[in-house]
Amino acid sequence: MTDQITPELFQHLVQLGAMELKPDEAEYIRHQLNNQLKAINELAAIPLDDNTPPAAHGVPYTPEMRPALRQDEWRPEPDPQKILAQAPQIAENYIVVPEIPHTDL
Repeated sequence: MTDQITPELFQHLVQLGAMELKPDEAEYIRHQLNNQLKAINELAAIPLDDNTPPAAHGVPYTPEMRPALRQDEWRPEPDPQKILAQAPQIAENYIVVPEIPHTDL
């Protein structure tokens, strides 16, 4: 496998994501991501007929089998204060999220 996330690349990604990770957390996540890349590469190596559509799978899923789409309906939350009480910071009944510093790429 040639595609691996190096510690240097992972550190760059952590900085882009404005994350704070302990060294053991960072190594664990990097290892898990490399395992996922390995699985993706293994799947990509499976030979497929050129006529196989991208979403082909072994189970037919016809329109008759699909449930009907439901209408989108707005329903008010019965207890919005319960949700707001879980937020680390609120202002005027809005959840305050920290500003993420941006840099030009």
